[in-house]
Amino acid sequence: MSDLPKVRRLEAVGFRAWPAAVVQYDGSWLCRLTAGHPSRRLNSINPLDPSDIRDIAIRLEKAAKRFSDYGRPLLVRQTPLTPPKLVAFMDEAGWDHIGETAVMMADLATLPRDEVVEHLPTRDVGRFVDARLAVTGDDAGLKPGLTEIINAIRPETGLFIFEEPGHGPTAVALVVQDNDLAGILQMGVAPSHRRKGIGAAILNAALRWARLRGARHAWLQVEACNTAALALYRRAGFHEIYRYSYRGPDAR
Repeated sequence: MSDLPKVRRLEAVGFRAWPAAVVQYDGSWLCRLTAGHPSRRLNSINPLDPSDIRDIAIRLEKAAKRFSDYGRPLLVRQTPLTPPKLVAFMDEAGWDHIGETAVMMADLATLPRDEVVEHLPTRDVGRFVDARLAVTGDDAGLKPGLTEIINAIRPETGLFIFEEPGHGPTAVALVVQDNDLAGILQMGVAPSHRRKGIGAAILNAALRWARLRGARHAWLQVEACNTAALALYRRAGFHEIYRYSYRGPDAR
């Protein structure tokens, strides 16, 4: 059984850390839509109360119209907070599952106690976005949307870039400090520089920065099939809290 109060808190800080352009509630179902970026996390229904089961079919039909207006497929993000009756409805309708993501946490008290931060974050969002796109090889057309999302983050952020002469960016990580919790997002290492300890180094730099600003715990989300990333995070002291997946009638 999942720790539902902890799940609720991690869901809340996750929404603040990666804000959608449009947020609407239908009861306790949180609908997030973002025309400028296709991320499923920014374009999905997020049920937040397992007991909210009224008019499931009608509410999904209305949501489908709203998503269609944004040019997005209807998606439900299934977490431990999703009502079992909604899960049963999606199962009976044959809705696909898209992947599975693990949400993990770490106690920052386990970090080495020296207070030296060797790598400081940049404040240049444009430079960070360029580095992120270069490291991951993502479509350059995502730059405006990604820039808008990062600029919309309200808690304090740290934008970390590792670079190498003659190569350019080798790794990136974004840290969102929200009271005593720090979220690690947008982390990536250039394919040519993997398995060299760079991922561990930039993660450690980000976590140290967050701890010095008062964070006591860190959290992150990682695709459950990404065995290399899971191993890296477990070595850094992260452990799994819960998982989620996306469901939709036309999900694939």
